[in-house]
Amino acid sequence: QVQLVESGGALVQAGGSLRLSCAASGRIFSISAWRWYRQAPAKQRELVASMTGASITNYADAVKGRFTASRDNAKNTVFLLMNSLKPDDTAVYYCNADIWEVGSTRFQGYWGQGTQVTVSS
Repeated sequence: QVQLVESGGALVQAGGSLRLSCAASGRIFSISAWRWYRQAPAKQRELVASMTGASITNYADAVKGRFTASRDNAKNTVFLLMNSLKPDDTAVYYCNADIWEVGSTRFQGYWGQGTQVTVSS
């Protein structure tokens, strides 16, 4: 069974940095895209960054210039480096991936369990 596991969330002061990781495991044939989302209390989940199979990365306006997404295809792992963190970045961060599991007939979306990022002022 395919699983996504995030790690790296923590409590950090404003202006600090964190690096989140998300590792996919299981019977994976291919991964076509990765995304990072976040959900703050009482708010809708929002897309933070997306990476396509062509290594094109797009960012939400709120994080452009501060966050950098990257991937290690050999390890089925993605990262989100977050610099110059602000209290507004406080949220649970989730990774999402379109994965073709061995034995499947199509790509399916999978979600991690989330990791808490708290930025204090």
